[in-house]
Amino acid sequence: MQLTAITREVSASINRCQLSFHARQPIDIGKAIAQHKAYRDCLSELGVRIVSLPPEPELPDAVFVEDAAVVVDEVAIIPIMGAASRRSETASLVDALSRYRPITFLREPATLDGGDVLRVGRRIFAGLSQRTNSEGIAQLRETLGLYDYELQPVEVKGCLHLRSACSYIGNDTRFELLDVAEEEPTAANALLVNDVVIIPDAFPKTRAVLEQQGFRTRQSIYLNCRRPKRA
Repeated sequence: MQLTAITREVSASINRCQLSFHARQPIDIGKAIAQHKAYRDCLSELGVRIVSLPPEPELPDAVFVEDAAVVVDEVAIIPIMGAASRRSETASLVDALSRYRPITFLREPATLDGGDVLRVGRRIFAGLSQRTNSEGIAQLRETLGLYDYELQPVEVKGCLHLRSACSYIGNDTRFELLDVAEEEPTAANALLVNDVVIIPDAFPKTRAVLEQQGFRTRQSIYLNCRRPKRA
């Protein structure tokens, strides 16, 4: 079955994006747009069908679609995002996702970002973070439990989201940790697509570790490998 990735174009306002763990530096918008296109091309070359949503001019973080929904085989769950300024991002994503999945919504006082949710088969790890609270995790557990998923909370420290710190890369590595190179701390945010691990080209040492372990890899010049929504 062909995967479908829902992505969103880079907003011209991206320099006003939310930052919590990085110093603010100017973003070259033209370069960001080119990198995002290269990322989409990479997905397409791996056999993924791309659905590209237009940019949201007043929502600088909207390119990071992974935070605005949690998608499993049976349902798409729309959260109340942890940063109030990002909550409007979900509106157009709901319209796109409704073509592929039934939609359900979290309720206040829950907050949750999709970047805090890691799926390994029928097991879901949910990060308790600055953006995701205990009520968000409780409601996510309740909803996913209807479809026989098991949810395990994980306390997140030292980074924004759970998936900033770890990714599932297949081959039953769920309980085997592969450390990224010390000088490449953000390389853990990788993406598995059709048995290929996509990793930004800024992390050659981590890529070498993966290949030494027998993983197939693919470089992307997209410097922050934020996941598309997959249907």
